[in-house]
Amino acid sequence: MSVASVAVITVVNYGLREIAPAVSVGVVYLLAVLLVSSYWGLWLGLFTGLLGAAAFNFFHLPPTGTFTLEHAENWVALAVFFVAAAVTSTLADLARARTDEAERRRREADLSAEMARLLLGGSSIEDSLPVLGQRIAASFGLSSVAVELRWVDSDQRRRAIPLVVEGHRVGTVLVPRDTDAALLETLRERVVPALETLVAAAKRRQELESQVIETKALRRSDVVQKALLRSVSHDLRSPLTAITTAVRGLRSETLSAEGRDELTSVAEAETARLSRLVENLLDLSRLQAGGAEPRSEWCSVEEIVHAAVESVPAPVGGFDIAVDPELPPLSCDAAQLERALANVLENCTRFAGDEPVTVRAHAAGGWLVLRVSDRGPGIAREELERIFEPFYRAREQPAGGSGLGLAIARGFVEANGGRLRAESLPGQGSTFVFQLPVPVEAPSHAPLADRPAT
Repeated sequence: MSVASVAVITVVNYGLREIAPAVSVGVVYLLAVLLVSSYWGLWLGLFTGLLGAAAFNFFHLPPTGTFTLEHAENWVALAVFFVAAAVTSTLADLARARTDEAERRRREADLSAEMARLLLGGSSIEDSLPVLGQRIAASFGLSSVAVELRWVDSDQRRRAIPLVVEGHRVGTVLVPRDTDAALLETLRERVVPALETLVAAAKRRQELESQVIETKALRRSDVVQKALLRSVSHDLRSPLTAITTAVRGLRSETLSAEGRDELTSVAEAETARLSRLVENLLDLSRLQAGGAEPRSEWCSVEEIVHAAVESVPAPVGGFDIAVDPELPPLSCDAAQLERALANVLENCTRFAGDEPVTVRAHAAGGWLVLRVSDRGPGIAREELERIFEPFYRAREQPAGGSGLGLAIARGFVEANGGRLRAESLPGQGSTFVFQLPVPVEAPSHAPLADRPAT
């Protein structure tokens, strides 16, 4: 480029000799000096200046065709040209160096921003490290870079650069063994300090997030415990009070046979209520502890439905049951599904009034769909999910519920791979929808599980 630019300018200057003195056309050679020094540095710029001075002397200063000078003032012109070429080369080289430095700092700033995004914006520090190494390698033209959050020593293939924060080694940057010393120094001075700060900040953020999660869990546990104490204390006290009163009444010698039967019925009903509450509490504790693993076996949906219906006191309007006779068997824990269905039925009977509770079952799209409906007051839209929370009671719920039945029902259904949701329009009743997966290869004549105990 140096030789070519001087040659082109020499040809151009032949055309300029007709309109300008030969001494003045030498300044055009400075364009070549400026071009070369701007792209390739000072020394090539000086070489271009020297080459331009030689061409200026040989082709334009008399006598042309030789390197001798006829007039003394031409020596001055040639010296001034070379000095101007040296100054131009120096200034152009400085400008190029500043441009390169600015570009390098821009790349380093972009790299720092990318490192901050990866380490502080990602979900996990460990997941961000491979991408972080690729970004550093791409920025510095290295074949590979690895960042480890542990102490790793150098080996035959890689050189280890430690990451140290407050005197403690928090990680290691691994670069190829043959990395240039100047580039290695640049990494130590420009990248490693930022990386140390970001790794420390990311670890601190992770610790704070863990503390926040733990704090939320403790607060949630505290709320659940308080709700449990309020609910259990009330729900236990009511049947115990009724049982105690009935027992005291039964001791009366003047009690008639009719009164004795009535008090006995009260004691039995309240005992059953107390037993259900204790069972619900035990079931909830097992579900929350992950100890309610289903014991799957082939089950008949129709048998599960009838067993659940028999275990629940019938509403005034009774139960309206319609189960598709062609339903395939399910691989599930029959006892858990019966308990879930019984809890939903019990919930619906409290709202049904004088209307029947309907149960419908059919298969659709690889799922067995079971719908339990009542014609009660319905559930508000904002409560359709909250009713499945432990100890939550809907505003319209009549007395007698513990707020555990629906939570346990959803837990058992999900433990068996299914889903349970509620649908409702205020004033038009509620529907609870069970969706249970139908096995891909259900046996056509497989023995079904024994009917669940009620």
